[in-house]
Amino acid sequence: MTKTIAVIGAGPGGYVAAIRGAQLGANIILIENREVGGTCLNRGCIPTKTYFRNAEIMSNFKRAEEFGITVGDFKMDGKALQERKNNVVGTLVKGIEQLISSYKNIEFYNGTANIKDKNTISIDLKDGTEKTVTVDNIVIATGSKPQMTETKGVDLDGVITSDELLEMSEIPETLIVVGGGVIGLEFASIYQELGSQVILLASRILKDADKEISRRLTPILKKQGIETYVDIRAKEITKEGDKLKVLAKYKEKDEEIEVIGDKVLIASGRGPVLEGLNLDELGMKYDNKGIFVNQEFETNIEGIYAIGDVNRGVQLAHVASAQGVYVMEKIMGHTPDINLDIYPNCVFTMTEVAHVGHTEEELKEKGIPYKASKFMFAANGKALSLGEGEGIIKILAGEDKKVLGVHILGPHANDLIHEGALAISNDLDIHSIMRTIHAHPTLSEAFFEATLGLENQAIHIAPPRKRR
Repeated sequence: MTKTIAVIGAGPGGYVAAIRGAQLGANIILIENREVGGTCLNRGCIPTKTYFRNAEIMSNFKRAEEFGITVGDFKMDGKALQERKNNVVGTLVKGIEQLISSYKNIEFYNGTANIKDKNTISIDLKDGTEKTVTVDNIVIATGSKPQMTETKGVDLDGVITSDELLEMSEIPETLIVVGGGVIGLEFASIYQELGSQVILLASRILKDADKEISRRLTPILKKQGIETYVDIRAKEITKEGDKLKVLAKYKEKDEEIEVIGDKVLIASGRGPVLEGLNLDELGMKYDNKGIFVNQEFETNIEGIYAIGDVNRGVQLAHVASAQGVYVMEKIMGHTPDINLDIYPNCVFTMTEVAHVGHTEEELKEKGIPYKASKFMFAANGKALSLGEGEGIIKILAGEDKKVLGVHILGPHANDLIHEGALAISNDLDIHSIMRTIHAHPTLSEAFFEATLGLENQAIHIAPPRKRR
């Protein structure tokens, strides 16, 4: 008998799950109360990376003289920036809508889902009508939303989240960013290049990254022109005329600072979207971090699953997509062949950051023996020709020569990281990389050299001096 599966949410978790389920022969009911593509496509990954490209071009104009190019006056047109972002997003949304409609066994409903029981969903449709559907399984993929801190004054006009910032056509003269995670750092780096003077208030810089990478990134942010304060927390936001003033206190010392800006971006994390799902009446276990699931992403109610940002796990679009594929394959009786434990983390600051696998701190804490090798982009021909010689690739390997972690700070880090992800996901040892010829001149050679360094075979690293 053909299964009918409801997917609530058409973001990167939901629509991918729907398509995979359809490929496996299920009848899919896909429900979304906003736009297909979810936060990632409409209010997150794609708009931000569209802005990132503008920021890259602005940075290149500022550095034009380094390349022997004379550039006249230039400035960012905020309205044109918005138009370009909307065009990119619109193109992708239409593409996904067409993709979904190409599967005859996917039925799409634009409305809000209310789960009545494990086999029944009521949908309040956008046209004002209501529809009830009966299903065999339910996959919740409602994603996340920006979360405000409890800082006093966050309700003031001009204190915004990433959603509001992406809808603004003006570039703030001064932008205060509260938060040193991925969202905060990306917007700080982007808006500094777009023309704002950015003030960054961060308790930590990329808390989940390898500490050496976080430590090296901080001076790069300052060099970019960002006024950067670390180990500090925003205590209160007040109005100062037509400006906003943020009072912040250092965590480790009895000292406070005040900074003034036009807008304050709260980038302190994201919370699950749970409204309207009827979870309390269902008896589903959840908290303010999301829905509790087991290793198979099944909730405490048999037959109902939760994937992506809503399930208290990793908040990454590509992880949500992978979980969607995994769950659909499980529901349809297949054995998924995907390594969900290994996933790359990518940060689109102007000097990119990417990492996968273990950090040095984790290996030390777990008592796992390892060896580390580093290669500086300053010794890579392609990086220097790009004018991006700042940064490092660090590779960690165990005693059995298996790759345990890869950490990159530098040009196109978010593309290069997949060589490491491939190696770790497939339990490859360093010789799998060492025996592979890497093209010259490319940034991937830096990865190759870092791997060679684990066996003291790196060509472009001077040998260590022998002590007398």
